[in-house]
Amino acid sequence: MKALITGASSGIGREIARLLSARGYDLILCARREDRLRQLAAELPTMCHIIAADVSDEKECRLLYEAARGDDLEVVVNNAGFGLFGTFAETDLDDELRMIDLNIRAVHILTKLAVQDFAKRGHGYVLNVASSAGFLPGPLMATYYATKNYVLRLTEAIREELRRAGSGVKVCALCPGPVDTEFNKVAGVSFALGGLTAQRVARAAVDGLFAGKGIVVPGAAMKAMTLARHFAPDSLLARVTYHFQHKKGGA
Repeated sequence: MKALITGASSGIGREIARLLSARGYDLILCARREDRLRQLAAELPTMCHIIAADVSDEKECRLLYEAARGDDLEVVVNNAGFGLFGTFAETDLDDELRMIDLNIRAVHILTKLAVQDFAKRGHGYVLNVASSAGFLPGPLMATYYATKNYVLRLTEAIREELRRAGSGVKVCALCPGPVDTEFNKVAGVSFALGGLTAQRVARAAVDGLFAGKGIVVPGAAMKAMTLARHFAPDSLLARVTYHFQHKKGGA
C-alpha cells in the first residue's frame, strides 16, 4: 500500500505522514524542501520515496502523479498550500495567483487523477486539506478563504457523486481552525485564537478519512463555530471574520 502526501515537509502533512507510516503505508513524500523530506523519511518505519517538486506548477503536478500512480496507490493527501494576509487592494497579485495555483489547481489536478484511477478499481482515499475558512467570507485574507471554499465544495460534490454511484472511493475535506504550524509565518499572521497542535489535527484527519467522514473539523470550539454560522447572514459573518482577522495584525 502506498500513500502520496503533498506539503509533507512540515506541519499537518508531516504528522499525517507519520500516522500513515505507522499504519503500514509506504509513502511518496512531496514538498519543495528536499532536506526536510529526507529528515522525515529517516524517522519513518516504512519505505519512503522523496519527490522535491512545486505542485503549483501544473507540469510538475502531473509528473508527480505519474510517478506515484499504480495499483498499490491507495491514499492521496492534498496538503500543500499557503495563505496571505492583507486587504485585497494591497496584496500582491502574483502571490495570489501562485496561491490559487497551489491551493486550487494542484488540489483539483491530483484529486481528479486519483478519483479517476480509484473509481476504476472501486476503492481508495483522497484527503483534501481545506480549512474552517472555507465556510466563511474572509476579509483581510480574501483569496485564501476563497481557495479553501473551492476545496471544500469540490470535495463535497465529488463525495455525493461517488455515493450515488455506489463507489467504495472515499473523499474527505479536513477543515481545521488555527493550527500551530509554519503557515502563520508564511501568511504573515499571528492568530488571536489559540491553535491546535498539528499532531491533534492530523490524528483527527486520518481517523476521519478511514472512518468514511466527508468533513472533519477538529476541536470542539471550531465545531461549535462552524455550526453557529448557519444562524447568521453572510454579511454579519464577514464583519465578524474581519474583526478576528484584524486582531491577527501582521506578524
